[in-house]
Amino acid sequence: MPMLWLISDARNDARLDVALARLPRGSGFIYRHYHLRSARRLARFRQLARIARQRGIVTAWAGSAREARRAGADASYGAPRPRGGMPRLATVHSLRELGAAHRNGASLILVSPVFATRSHPGAAVLGPVRARLLARIATVPVAFLGGMTRERARRLAPHGWAAIDGLS
Repeated sequence: MPMLWLISDARNDARLDVALARLPRGSGFIYRHYHLRSARRLARFRQLARIARQRGIVTAWAGSAREARRAGADASYGAPRPRGGMPRLATVHSLRELGAAHRNGASLILVSPVFATRSHPGAAVLGPVRARLLARIATVPVAFLGGMTRERARRLAPHGWAAIDGLS
């Protein structure tokens, strides 16, 4: 699993082409774009996936494994249960959710939110200590999400890290 993940949303859409072009080879891209309707969402994914593939970047579609396969993604993100051996990425906020991600066959777990984030202003954060505890218990690779920057990732030393604003 990649160690660095760029996550899409409406805020960073205009900068995604440039952000993908700057990501190191072997990184990952989680495509959410929940703000777009089905046909436009798929068309935008395919545009971005072309850039990602040229750069050797793994793509994950937010939705079911079936939708991810149909879109041509390498993995699914947040899907209830994977089928057909497709890698699944899951975000967890607690020990209970970590257990569910394990039972549902997650290949990579995103522990979130480690720090305050613009995506969820005022939301409670795990903080570095609780995030590290969840990562230590996890049986698959972990990426930290939520207010992450390169400097914070270096300091915390998780398997990997993910960001929306921090990478776009």
